[in-house]
Parts: sequence; structure tokens; C-alpha cells
Amino acid sequence: MKRMGMLFRAKANKALDRAEDPRETLDYSYQKQLELLQKVRRGVADVATSRKRLELQMTQLQGQSTKLEDQGKKALALGREDLAREALSRRAALQQQVTDLEGQHQTLQGEEEKLTLAAQRLQAKVDAFRTKKETIKATYTAAQAQTRIGEAFSGISEEMGDVGMAIQRAEDKTAQLQARSGAIDELLASGALDDQSGMAKDDITAELDRLSGGTDVELELQRMKAELAGGSSGGGQQAIEGGDEQGQTGQSGAQQPQDTPKFDKQ
Repeated sequence: MKRMGMLFRAKANKALDRAEDPRETLDYSYQKQLELLQKVRRGVADVATSRKRLELQMTQLQGQSTKLEDQGKKALALGREDLAREALSRRAALQQQVTDLEGQHQTLQGEEEKLTLAAQRLQAKVDAFRTKKETIKATYTAAQAQTRIGEAFSGISEEMGDVGMAIQRAEDKTAQLQARSGAIDELLASGALDDQSGMAKDDITAELDRLSGGTDVELELQRMKAELAGGSSGGGQQAIEGGDEQGQTGQSGAQQPQDTPKFDKQ
């Protein structure tokens, strides 16, 4: 049971440490200090109120004591010594109350001064804690941002790790499809697989088509050369025949024209 309890506390402590944000903890501590400072200020106000009430009571009792003294003087002047003695007795009782109230007043005044000094010191500590809190929060935020940027650049963050894995999977699938496409092309070219569409040709058929196409081109070229050669020979024969006819016209009519040999156009 002790081990289970210790294990449970360890797990809970680790979970709390992982979920704890130092900035939130600092803000909560600062809030608690402000609440404590507010309580001290209320305490100072309460003590000051009590002191003021005592001062009012002492002022009232002193007024009554002065009045009783005047009444005793008047009674003594009128020959009423008994009334004067009673007035002085009451005045003495009031003076005792005033003395007691003065002691309480001094005590309350001392407490008020202590609480005021404590409130001032606490205020200074709260202000210093607030400055330090904001500094720590800014430093923590900057360090957290730098850590995230470093993890993103190094690729060890969770988000970048997921992106890297997605890119790797895409590259693997692309390479697999390229390899499969190349393998299918090789099998079709070698004749190991039949093309059901009838459009693909094997190596032998492609070579025969290439040679057949080349032979047709050569035959067409030879035919064009033969036509050009035949056209040139015909033009020369017509020029020769024209020259002979002019020569025979210029000579005497006694000579008979001879048969002109004919050239084969071939």
C-alpha cells in the first residue's frame, strides 16, 4: 500500500509538473499577494476607525468632566457643598474612564503604526514581485519560442515530425509507382505482357516498321532523281533538233535533208 501510494503521488506529481505553466503560477502568486495586501490595508483601516472612535469618546467624556466641574463650582458658590461633592465624584469617575481610554488609544495608535509600516513593506515586496514576475514571464516566453523554433528547424517537434513523415510517405509512394510503371513498360516491350488495347508494339515489330519506312523513303528518292534526269535529257534533244533545222534552211535547196537520228529519251 505504501508503494502504491508513493507511485500514485509520483505519477500525479509528474502529471501536474507537465501541466503546470510557470506564468500562470506566477500570476496566481501575485494575485494572492494582492489579496494579502488588501487584508492588511483593511486591518489598518479598522484600527484607525477604532482609534478615531476612542478619540471621540475621550472628547465627549472630557466635555462632561468640564461640565461637572462647572456645576460643582456653582453649587459650592450657592452653599450646596453636597451637590458640589457629588459633581466632583462624578467628574473623578469620568476622568478615570478618560485615562483608560487614553491607554487604549495609545495601544491602538501603536498597532496602527505597525500595520501601516507592514502594509508599506508588503506593498514594496508586491511591487518588486510584480516586476520580477513580468521579467520571468517574458524570459520564459522567449525561451519557449526559441525552443519551438529550434525544434522546427531540427525537425524534432511533433508538428514537423508529422510533416516529415507525410513527405516521406509521399516520396515512397511516388518511387513505388515509378518503379511499377517502368517495370510494366519493360514487360510490354519484351512481350512478357500483352497489350489489350493493341496499340503497343514489341521490339521486332517496331524494328520492321522502321526498316520498312526507311525503304519507302529511299525508293521515293530514287524515283525523284530519275524524273529529274529524264527532264534534263529531253530539253537537250530539242535544242539539237532546232539547230539542225536552221542550218539546213541556210544551205542551197539542191541538198536534200537527211534523216535526223532520234535519241531515246531513256
